[in-house]
Parts: sequence; C-alpha cells; structure tokens
Amino acid sequence: MKLGDGVEQAIHSVTMLSCLQPGSTLSAAALAEFHGVSTSYLLKHLQAMSGAGLLEAVPGPKGGYRLAKTPEKITLLDIVLAVEGPEPAFRCNEIRLRGPNPYACKPTAPCTINVAMLKAEQAYRAELRRVTIAGILDDLNAKDDGSVSARTNAFLAINERKSSASA
Repeated sequence: MKLGDGVEQAIHSVTMLSCLQPGSTLSAAALAEFHGVSTSYLLKHLQAMSGAGLLEAVPGPKGGYRLAKTPEKITLLDIVLAVEGPEPAFRCNEIRLRGPNPYACKPTAPCTINVAMLKAEQAYRAELRRVTIAGILDDLNAKDDGSVSARTNAFLAINERKSSASA
C-alpha cells in the first residue's frame, strides 16, 4: 500500500498545530515553510482536514489553521481518511468473471482475494485508529534532546498568529 505524500505532510502539520497556544493559528505558508513543502499542495490537504472537522480554518489577518479537536481525539486514521478518502486501498473488480476462462456462472461466495485484502486493511486501520497525535507528541518529547523543541519553539515565536484574546 502506498499513501500519498500529502498524508505525511498532513500528519506533521497536525503535530505542529498541536504546539500552538490556545486561540492561535499558523498559516498554510508557515507550515509549508517549516516542512519544506509546496504551500499549494499542503493547502489542499489542510482544507480536506478542515472539511473533516480535524482543523479549524480561521479567516482574516490573524487567520490560519488550528486544531478543531484535542490531540488526544485525533488519530492517524482520521488524518489518512481526511487526506486519502474513505475508500479501501484494494477494490475488487471481479476479474475472475472475465478473460478467456471466467467462472461459468456468477459465484455466490465473495472473492477470497478481496476478503483477505479487506481483512488486512481492517488491521491496518485498527492500528492507525490506535495512534493519536497526543501519543506521537509523547514519543517525540521522550526522544527529544531539546533540539526539536527548540527549533519548533523558535519557529512558532516568529510565525504563530495569536488571537487578540490570547495576545
């Protein structure tokens, strides 16, 4: 299974947004700059996550993006589904019914290959559902020698857009 680059960018962006002060935002351009990616490509995924209720898009001069849920309530599966869509990675097209030697009649049992692939996808999705952004942050903080935190804090000090209520 191959996920698009947007999934990686989306997960890193949500992780970064979880570091904001309450009420603050970060622009798509700032997120793209921090991660060294295309703003227009990232914006497409930020909008998808906003549409899925994971992020809040705030208009105006202090606008940008912020989490719409707490990091404990956002799973990797939520992000993958927002970016990639809800369809299973494997979609059976019943090719067993085509070609020079198809089944003589329409089979009554589901395709064994499709069943196996969907079972694997269920396990994959269950694992993604288990991992939250809060858990990722805990792992990052446990492994950080201080350099990741310092780099993130320095960037946020310059780019975080604080609301008038939290300024």
